[in-house]
Amino acid sequence: MATRWRTFLFIPAVVLACSILGGIYAPVVPELSAATASAGDDDVRASLRTFTSVYRTVEDNFADSLNPDRTIYKGAIPGMLRTLDPHSSFFDPRDFQAMKDDQRGRYFGVGMSVQERNRKTIVIQPFPGSPAYRAGIRPGDTILEVNDKKTDGLNTTEVADLLKGPRGTKVQVVVARDGNDKPLVFNIIRDEIPRKSVQDAFFVKPGIAFLEIDSFSDENTSREVDDNLRRLGEQNIKGLILDLRENPGGLLNEGVAVAGRFLQKGQVVVSHRGRASAEKPYFATRGNGGFDYPIVVLVNRYSASAAEIVAGALQDHDRAWILGENTFGKGLVQTVYPLDGNTGLALTTAKYYTPSNRLIQRDYSNISFLDYYYHKDIDQKNLQDVKMTDSGRTVYGGGGIAPDERFETAKLDRFQSELIRKYAIFNYSARYFGARSSTKLPKGWAPDNDVMNDFHSFLLKDGGVQFTEAEWAQDHEWIKQQLQAEMYVTAFGADDSRRLRVETDPEVQKAIEAMPKAKSLLENARKMLVQRTERSSGN
Repeated sequence: MATRWRTFLFIPAVVLACSILGGIYAPVVPELSAATASAGDDDVRASLRTFTSVYRTVEDNFADSLNPDRTIYKGAIPGMLRTLDPHSSFFDPRDFQAMKDDQRGRYFGVGMSVQERNRKTIVIQPFPGSPAYRAGIRPGDTILEVNDKKTDGLNTTEVADLLKGPRGTKVQVVVARDGNDKPLVFNIIRDEIPRKSVQDAFFVKPGIAFLEIDSFSDENTSREVDDNLRRLGEQNIKGLILDLRENPGGLLNEGVAVAGRFLQKGQVVVSHRGRASAEKPYFATRGNGGFDYPIVVLVNRYSASAAEIVAGALQDHDRAWILGENTFGKGLVQTVYPLDGNTGLALTTAKYYTPSNRLIQRDYSNISFLDYYYHKDIDQKNLQDVKMTDSGRTVYGGGGIAPDERFETAKLDRFQSELIRKYAIFNYSARYFGARSSTKLPKGWAPDNDVMNDFHSFLLKDGGVQFTEAEWAQDHEWIKQQLQAEMYVTAFGADDSRRLRVETDPEVQKAIEAMPKAKSLLENARKMLVQRTERSSGN
């Protein structure tokens, strides 16, 4: 059994940052009548006077010196927005720039992901083909210095900022590597680093394609989907597995474009309306070009926003079989308003509705935002919001997109959880390759008895994980699979490791088994459409 190694700790922040409306940079000035503006201005002025008085009192009398940016950007403004809804948010200059970089889908730097572990900045993986990858940076390397600046006391964001810089400039990175007595020095030339929102598609079995969309956060997502399907040869696809698990959403226009390429031209993808905006429907402008292969969509409780737009549109039009868990349930649209000082405001301006006109937003009125973000109420639905798909299947609003077929990932046992929590498999892989000059392994490599016994010894001596021999025996095959996938990252690259995990993922295997259900659903929808057309012609 494979485990999806995505980190959920930052899902709320990602949902906030990604759930935004396309075309966000045009300033929006609300039109108010003179009377309304005047009455509102009086209330606003009074409130601002009170806030200013409070702020001055704090500034003059607080025990420590005040950081105005932190007080306003991280305190007052977010506090105000929290009284509105879970998704309206404020971007300080750094966050606003990061959001714009995400949307462009690229930045300039060395190309690696890092994470703080035990107060050290650890390389999780260099991106395939990036300057860091070509220079020889490896997973598990500890970053000690960047351009003679020690990283002690710096968080990962600060280290990442040091690694970024103009294209063509040099950055010196000093790392400690397990198995090496002395630090290693790498002189790397920064370059443009593309951020793929769509992973490379491939065939998991003859005719069955697998396409994973990580997010809709940049303006290239729909193009990347097209490029991947074109590369596979869409005429060769007999069934598609579309993986939207842990996809936090992103740009509305990109979600519409992706859903639209699997629908018939002219079909509604989604619509939205708000207090200050008329209803606006979005349609499939291109259509599927005649490629009506069956689709199984994989979702879970962390599939949100634009990912739910895609899943909801394909479900309402009976175009895909949805497999997994109830999705997050975010039916609010944010428009981002650029503000002074290179800041921005993502404000909820509308609610969106699936083609059957259901609002999938979960109720957040009687729970804490923390509980809302971590989605403990997974089976919530609004029994008053009952709708029908094109073929007459019942669907509900108020609780995300409910799958047509549920799939629950097996829970990790105590030993497995400890191995992941202590990064034992990652750390062993770093040590295994650390003292070796070459990271090459033979094609199709899998851990043999010698490697498994060595890992067993590593856990007993340095792994920091307590276990019994019974637990070792019970989880032996699972450990072997995880070791293989982790060590593939260093030996062959992240793409090969990901493919291995996909091919051994039980939910992907279930999706392959469910493909006939998706085909039957599609055929039934066609028959219903023909019958309706005939009845309409008869009248």
